[in-house]
Amino acid sequence: MTDLSVTVAIVGAGPRTVGLLDRIAASRAELLGDRRLDIHLVDPHPPGPGRIWRAEQSPLLTLNTAAGNVTMFTDDSVTCDGPIHVGPSLAEWAGIEADTFPSRRTQSRYLDWVFRRTVDRLGSAARVHTHRTRARALYGERRGRQRLYLAGRDEPLLADVVVLAVGHPDLAPDEEQVGLRDFADRHSLVHLSPGSPADFDLSGLAPGEPVLVRGLGLAFIDLLTLLTEGRGGEYATDSTGVLRYRPSGREPLLLAGSRRGVPHWAKFTYRLTGTPPPLPRFFGRSDWTALLARPGQLDFRREVWPLLAKEIGWAYYHELFTAHPDRTTMGLAEFTERYAVLDWHSTERVALVRQALSADRDVLDVDRLDRPLLGVTAGSLAELQPYLWRHLVGSVRRSHDPTRSPDLAALLATLSAWGQLDALVSTGRLSGHSVRTEVRGRWSGFLSQLLSGPPAHRLDQLRAAAEAGVVSFLGADMWVRADHARGVFRAGSASMPEVVEATTLVEARLPATALDRLADPLLRSLRDNRDIVEEVHDCAGDQVPTGRLRVRPADARIIDRTGKAHPCRFALGPFTDGGHAMAFAPPRVDAPTFRHNDADARAILRYLAGVESAPARTGPGVELAAGT
Repeated sequence: MTDLSVTVAIVGAGPRTVGLLDRIAASRAELLGDRRLDIHLVDPHPPGPGRIWRAEQSPLLTLNTAAGNVTMFTDDSVTCDGPIHVGPSLAEWAGIEADTFPSRRTQSRYLDWVFRRTVDRLGSAARVHTHRTRARALYGERRGRQRLYLAGRDEPLLADVVVLAVGHPDLAPDEEQVGLRDFADRHSLVHLSPGSPADFDLSGLAPGEPVLVRGLGLAFIDLLTLLTEGRGGEYATDSTGVLRYRPSGREPLLLAGSRRGVPHWAKFTYRLTGTPPPLPRFFGRSDWTALLARPGQLDFRREVWPLLAKEIGWAYYHELFTAHPDRTTMGLAEFTERYAVLDWHSTERVALVRQALSADRDVLDVDRLDRPLLGVTAGSLAELQPYLWRHLVGSVRRSHDPTRSPDLAALLATLSAWGQLDALVSTGRLSGHSVRTEVRGRWSGFLSQLLSGPPAHRLDQLRAAAEAGVVSFLGADMWVRADHARGVFRAGSASMPEVVEATTLVEARLPATALDRLADPLLRSLRDNRDIVEEVHDCAGDQVPTGRLRVRPADARIIDRTGKAHPCRFALGPFTDGGHAMAFAPPRVDAPTFRHNDADARAILRYLAGVESAPARTGPGVELAAGT
C-alpha cells in the first residue's frame, strides 16, 4: 500500500452518509484496489446518528417506524452491482419485537454501532476522519482537487470528491413566517417557526395558557409527547380498558388544526391476508402512455386522478374479494372483468361496486380517505370535539383490525402509483397548474395521509389528551391571522364558525425544501454561484420549480449552471431530486435506498480510481481507524 491517497469529503454524517460508506466499503477493493482512501466527515453532530437521531433528545420520543422495518444493511433481495453486506435490523440488533416502536435513543445507538462497524469494514487501506464543525464554502475546478473550507479553520480541506449529504437543510423563514415572527416580536408574543419540536425551546409555553398549533402530522405528535408526558402527565388504562390521560397541571392548552384537520392515519400492524393485488393494473406505464397520445396539456384532476383512484380501488377490492369473500356477492373474475372497462367517475362503476358488496360500509370512498372531515361542520369548537375523538378511535381500530385489510391494499397501490406519477410528471405533459396545486398539493398530502402516520398508540394518547381537555381540534382548512389591534394570534377553520385566539403560535411542521431560502452557508454560497441549481419541471413551457437541488439520478452527481453533471461533486438526500430513497429502509424489499447508495458509491470509487494520487493530508479532524 502506498502513502499516496485519494480523498473524499462528505458534508453531513447522518444515516444516509453511513449507508453510502457501507456501499463504499463493499466495492472499495474491487474498484480502488489497495490505494489509500481518506474519508473526511464534516458535521457538528455525532457521526452515525447525525442531528435527527442524536442521543441528546428526550427519551420519550420514539420512531414512527417499527423496529423490524429499519435496517442499514443490504440483503439478497437488493438489486445492486456491489457485493452484499448483511447485518441486523434494528429489531434484531436491539433484541426487541419487530413491531416495537423503540425510542430514538435506541435508534441513535444502533446508528452509532453501524457507523463504527462500517469503519471497520472499510479496511486498513482506508481512514475516516471526523470534523465536528460546519462547512462554509467550496471551491475548485471541474477537474482537480476541491477546496472545502470549514468553520473556524483558515486552511481548506483538500478532496478529490465532495459529497453533500446534509439531510433536511436549515431554511430561512418564508414571507408569511417573517411577518408572524415580526408581529410576535412587536407584541411580546411567542412564535415558533416550522421545524422539529425536538429542537424547539418549549419553556415559553406556559401551563394552562392557550397555544395555537398549526400542523397535525408527526411533528405535532412529538410536540404532544413533550408537553404531556414530558411535563409530568401520565397515560394509564382505566378499569374498562380505555386509555386515559392524567394531567400534571403543567400542560398548555393546545388548539390544533391543519389543512386536513385530522392526524395522518395510524400505521398498520398487520399484513394482507388475501392474494397480493397485481400492481400496477390501471396506472402502469402503458396506461399513462395512452394519456400522452392525447393532444395538448394533461389536467391532473380530469385525466390522471381517475386512473389513480381506479388503481387504488382495484387493490382495495382485490383484497376484499380474496381475503373476505363472505362480504362479497359475486366472483372476483366477474367483478374484475366489469370493473376494468368502467370509468372511475361513472355511475355504472358505482352501481357495480354496490352490487358486488354485501354492505355499504365496505364501499371505498377515496375522497373521505383523503379528507375525513369532508362535509363536516359544527356549530362551535365544543361541538366539533366528539367527532374528532370518534375519528381517532376509528383510526386506531383500523390499524389493528385485519378485517380492514383492504385499507392496507389501498396504501400499497398508492405506493405503486407514486413512482409512476413521478415518471409521468417528468414527461412535461401535465399542466403547470396540475403540478403546482394537484401533484405537489393534493396528491402529496394524500400520500402523507396514508403513508406517514404515527404508531396507533400515539393516536390513542392524543385521543386521551383531547378528552382530558389538553387538546382541542380546530378542524380542516385551518387559518391563522395576526390581529394587530388586539395584539394576539387568531385562528379558525372551515369546520366551525368559532374563532379562537392566543398569545402563542407553534408551527408543528417541517418546512418544504426551498433552494431560494437556504440558511446553510455552504449551500447558500453554492447556490449564489450557481454551482448548484434548482430542478425545474418544464410543463409545456411553464417552468415549475421543485425546490430541490438538481442532480443526475443515475449517480447523484450535481448538475450546475452549465447543465452538465459535475465530475467530482455529488449530493444525496431529501433536498435533492435524486429519487425517493430514504436514510434507512425495511429489510428484504429491494429498497431504493440501497440501490441508490450502491450506484452513488461505485460512481465515486470509479472516479477516484482515475485520479492521480496525492500525499495524504489528514488535517485536525479526529481519525477513526478500523477497530475503533
